[in-house]
Formats: sequence, C-alpha cells, structure tokens
Amino acid sequence: MTAPLTLASAAELDAADPLAPFREEFHIPPGPDWKPSAYFCGNSLGLLPKAVQGALEQVLADWARLGVEAHFDGSSPWMHYHETLADATARLVGAKPIEVVVMNNLTVNLHLLMVSFYRPTATRYKILMEGGAFPSDQYAMESQARLHGLAPDDAIVELVPRPGEHTLRTEDIEAKIQELGDSLATVLIGGVNYYTGQAFDMAAITKAGHAVGAYVGFDLAHAAGNLHLQLHDWDVDFACWCTYKYLNSGPGGTSGVFVHERFANRPDLVRLAGWWGHDPSVRFQMKKGFRPMPGAAGWQLSNAQIFPMAIHRASLETVDRAGGMAVLRRKSEQLTAYLESQIWALELPASQLEIITPTDPAQRGCQLSILVHQRGRELFDFLAAQGIIADWREPNVIRLAPVPLYNSFEDVARVGEALRQFFR
Repeated sequence: MTAPLTLASAAELDAADPLAPFREEFHIPPGPDWKPSAYFCGNSLGLLPKAVQGALEQVLADWARLGVEAHFDGSSPWMHYHETLADATARLVGAKPIEVVVMNNLTVNLHLLMVSFYRPTATRYKILMEGGAFPSDQYAMESQARLHGLAPDDAIVELVPRPGEHTLRTEDIEAKIQELGDSLATVLIGGVNYYTGQAFDMAAITKAGHAVGAYVGFDLAHAAGNLHLQLHDWDVDFACWCTYKYLNSGPGGTSGVFVHERFANRPDLVRLAGWWGHDPSVRFQMKKGFRPMPGAAGWQLSNAQIFPMAIHRASLETVDRAGGMAVLRRKSEQLTAYLESQIWALELPASQLEIITPTDPAQRGCQLSILVHQRGRELFDFLAAQGIIADWREPNVIRLAPVPLYNSFEDVARVGEALRQFFR
C-alpha cells in the first residue's frame, strides 16, 4: 500500500471499500474510552456476528415448540442440520460437499483423522511437523506416537528455520520430506503458523509428501476463513480447523473436517466409529456392524451440536454474502500491507523491532507478528490503553490480525499512530 499513513487517508480507503458495511454486522468491543476498539485479535477469537442472536433464538423456538420432534420438523430439522453446512463449508475450503463435515472440536477431529491417516509400520512411522507448532498439535502427535508404542522423540521430526531466519523455506520442507522418504508416514503441518503468521505452500508440500508415499494433512486453525484454500485441487488427504477465529463462530465453537473424495467409499479405512457416522438408511435399525456414510460424514461420532452449528451457519452465510474467500482475501492483503507500511514507516532498527511474518503476501494470512526486542510488554500495554486489542505471545511477540470482515483501514492507521507516539 502506497497510500499516506494518516487517519484521513484511511477514511478515504474505507469509503471506497465494498466490504466496509459488513463491519456494522459485528459487535465491536469498546476501548477504555468506551469508543469502539481497534480489534486485531481475530486470530484468537473472532467477534460476535449480530446475526447469531436470531439464529440461536430460532433453534430455541423450535426446541420450545417441538421438543424432540425438532429433529424431524421445524425451521431446520436437527437430524439433517450438519448437512445444511456442507455446501458453504465446501466453498470455504475449496472442496466438494462430500469431502467436508462440521462436527466436534478441532483437536478431537485431529485425533480422529490421525487414527485413519497415521498407520505406522516398522519402517514407515515418522510424522513430520513444523517446529513451534501450536502446543495442542504437538501434544496430539506425541500421544498418537505413544498410542502405537513409539517414542515421540524418534517418531516426530520437526522442521526448523535456517539459522538467523524466523520462518521455513518451502524448498527446505520439500528436501526434508525427500530425505525422510520411505520412513515418512504422515505430514501434519499448520496451514498458517500461529506464532509467525507464515502461510505454507500446501500444494507443494502435498505433492512432495505423496511422492514418497506419505499421507499429507493440515491443521487449518489459522487458515480457514483466512486464506483462499483449494484443498481438493491441492490433493490434500485430510484437514481440520476450528471456527472461532476467522470464522467468528464463538468460543469453543464447532470444527470442520476435510477428507479427500478418494477416501469417500473406503469402509476398510481404520477409524473410530460412532452412531452418527453410520449409514442413515439403517441407522435406526440399531444393529451391530458399522457401515460408514460416504465421504467425510463417515467420520462423525455423535449427533450434531445444534447450538454451535447454528452460530457457525450464521457466520458462513456472512462469508457467502461478502462474496466468498477470494473477495475477503483481496481486502486481507490490502489491510496487512497497509499495516506493514505503518510499521516500516517507523524506520526502527531490527535490533529494536522486526516483523517476523513473511513479506510476500502469498506466504502470510491476515496477521503480522512483531518481534519487539526492547520494551515489548510495555508496548503491548500501551496499545491496549489506546483501545487497540492485540495478542501477546511470550517472550516478546505482538500479533496483529486485521480481519477483512470487520477491521477497517482506520483501525490500522490507529495502530500506526499509536506506534509513532510510543517510539517518538
């Protein structure tokens, strides 16, 4: 962005932004002065869509009026509720409807998928993941290794940046996959690293993993609703994501799952089974012998979480009304570049402050991670006092995530103005 870095110029950018009206569809928390804050924490918890109240009230009304019959009657019968999310979810992640399902929570789904896509043998048992992955992924992979009687330190291989660098190079990931070769069982990487904000080349990683005979999957917690994903075309084997960050579906919200259609009719594939994943045509016969539904729905265990799904459906409808992820991604790149310009304008030495998120827009989502070598916590507290809600990560990183649905260019300019005040 080459536009001037002032509040006045930001207001002009907002006036020309076709997505600007969507900001009014969210509850913006107030700052210390009770004016709307500049909320840059959507990579931890997205804001509350105003449409959620009506969505929940409708479910409550059906429950009150119909009781158990709401499973089969009402505005959106609960028996098929998860099916109403399939088309929008498929559009969100670049998939076919049969390849996606909404269920459970993120780490639960990760474990369920690893049961199917981590099948170690005596010689092929390695798991490749990025060093510094979100702790839940680390714990999940450690426990998956132990589940198969393996030592995590032996089974798990972590990718680390080159000395003096903060992020991973695609060619280094590909080289490590080739080096592991026949010993590599599963690649499990975050689509976007939560700490650095780096977006990985998922198509290239998937191709490299398949070339050595490994399954390839992604934790898309920081990518779903952030990047323009094409999971089917990239040939990804499996993926899962949460919905409470960029998808604004509430704390502890439900989770999405992707399983490529080549596994759609694989009843032989090992999985943990449950009633809700059983063939619906015979589900109520209550007989033994699990017959999985085709596609990702065959990984379901229990009946739908109607309240979290109602919230999520309202959010997915907002994404569609905004024009989908391609449109949101364009504004995301503009906002993040504008924020980057605000930081560069400070002309501070790297020994004091540096952006550790890649400069290349293709290698990042709508997040910049700022490594503050001096007075980092003091800066974070100063921003909070100015009504700028960011995220602090030990030992000295401030994460700022300008989200295209509700953040404005004026929000970003407020960050720049606060930084200039702090460092002058």
